[in-house]
Amino acid sequence: MNDSARTPPARDGAATAPAAGSVARRALQHGPTLLLAVVVALLWFSPSFASAATLTRAAILVVFTIAAWAFGFFAEPIASLVFFLLAVVFRIAAPPVVFSGFASPAWWLVFGGSIIGMAVNISGLGERLAALVFGRASGSYLSAVSAVAIVAVGLAFIMPSTAGRIILLTPIVLAFADRLGLTPGRPGRIGLVMTLAAASYMPTSSILPANVPNTVLLGAADTLYGIKLAYGPYLLLHFPVLGALKMAAIVWLVCRVYPEPGKLALTSAASGRAWSRRERGLAVLLLASLILFATDFWHGVSPAWVALGAGILCLMPGADLVPVKSFAERLNIVTLLYVAGFLGVGAVVADSGLGAVVSDGMLRIAGLTPGHTTTNLATLAVIDAGIGLLTTLSGLPAVLTPLAKHFATASGLPLEVVLMLQVPVFSTVFLPYQSPPMMIGMQLGGVTLRQGARLCLPLAAITVLLLLPLDYLWWRVLGYLP
Repeated sequence: MNDSARTPPARDGAATAPAAGSVARRALQHGPTLLLAVVVALLWFSPSFASAATLTRAAILVVFTIAAWAFGFFAEPIASLVFFLLAVVFRIAAPPVVFSGFASPAWWLVFGGSIIGMAVNISGLGERLAALVFGRASGSYLSAVSAVAIVAVGLAFIMPSTAGRIILLTPIVLAFADRLGLTPGRPGRIGLVMTLAAASYMPTSSILPANVPNTVLLGAADTLYGIKLAYGPYLLLHFPVLGALKMAAIVWLVCRVYPEPGKLALTSAASGRAWSRRERGLAVLLLASLILFATDFWHGVSPAWVALGAGILCLMPGADLVPVKSFAERLNIVTLLYVAGFLGVGAVVADSGLGAVVSDGMLRIAGLTPGHTTTNLATLAVIDAGIGLLTTLSGLPAVLTPLAKHFATASGLPLEVVLMLQVPVFSTVFLPYQSPPMMIGMQLGGVTLRQGARLCLPLAAITVLLLLPLDYLWWRVLGYLP
C-alpha cells in the first residue's frame, strides 16, 4: 500500500469543486447534532421494553451509522468508533457481536494484505508487475480502465476470494496509475481504483463461487432445501447480463464519472532494470499466496490466514521486505477501523433479527398475488434490496435464504427462482458500505465513500432500469421463468 492510502485523499475529481466541498462541510456540521438526537432516542427506548426496545435501538443505531458513512457526517473514522461505543453502552448487542469484525477473517485479510501492499510498494515490484499485467494497455484512459476491469473479472475464474483478489491487485493498479502519471487525487487514479473495486465484486457475483454472497447462497440452498447449484447453469443464467454487460457498464461509467480527457503519458516500464533480491523473493511469495488463494477449496485454509502468513514473512528479519519502522508508520488504522465497523454493523443486524423483521413487514405490505410473475419479481427484488441497505451484501443470503420458501409460497414462484433472485440484488451496490470487498479496495486505494458513491449510485440506476429487465428477459429466453 502506498503513502496515498494513509493520507486523507482529496475530494473527488470534480472532487475539488466548491459545491462538493460545501456539501461535505454541511454534513460535518450536522454530525454532532444528529449524534445527540440518536443518543436521546436510544435513551428513550430503555431496556425495560425488552426485545421490542432492543430491536428499535438496533434499527436506530444501524440507520444512523449507515447514514453517517454514506453522507460523511463525521471525519474518518469517527462513525465506526461511535457505532462501537453506542452499541456497547446501550447494550444493543453483546461486545463479542459488536466487535466481531476484529475477529473476522475479512479484517485479518485486510491486515495481512496491507503488509503485502507495503512490500510491493517498497520493493518496486508493483511497478514491474503493472508493466507485466497491464503492459498491452495503451496510453488512453479507456484502454487503462478496460484493462483493469478485464483483469479483475478474469482473475475471478481462478481465485475465489474477492477480497483476496483486491488485496493482490490494488498495489499493482496503483503502480499502473503511477506509470500513467495519475497522481493521488487525480480523477483517473480514483477511476482505476473504483474500476478494480467494482469489477472485482459486482460482475463476479455471476461466477460460482467467486465471492462470499454466492458461496453462502450455494451452501444455504443445499443445507436448507437440498437444492444444489451447479457452476455451468449458474454461469449461463447470470454471467451474460450481470457479468459481461455489467463490466461494460462499469467501464463506460467510470470514464464519465472520473474523466481523464486526452492521452495519458505512459512512463517507461521497470522491466529494463535487473531484478533485485527483494523483488525475486516477494514475487515467489506472491505466487505462492496466489496458488493458496486459488486452492482454498482443497486445503481449507482461509485466504485471510494466507494473507496474514505472507504479511508476517514480509516482516521477518532477513527478508528485508517491510522494515518494522515502515510497518509502524504506514499501517492504515483508518482502513482497519472501517472494515471492523461495517462488519460489526452486519453482525448486529443479524444478531438482533432486524433483517428478518423488516423483510417480513415488507412482505406483508407488498401483498403478493400468485400468477403475477413480473410484479412479484419486482416486489421481491425491492424487498431483498431493502434488506441489503440495512446490512452488508455479503451477509444478505444468510438472511434471505431461510425466508425464500415463505416468499415462494406468497408469490407463487418456484423456490429456485426466488433463490436465484438474490443474485441480481447482491450484485447491485447502491452505496459502497454494502460491499466489504469494495470498501477494502477503496480504503487501500485512498478513495473516500463519497467518491465511491459517485459511481455506485448511477451504476445502480443503470442496473435497475436496464440490466435487470434484460436479465429477466434472458431468464425467459432460457425458460427459467414461468
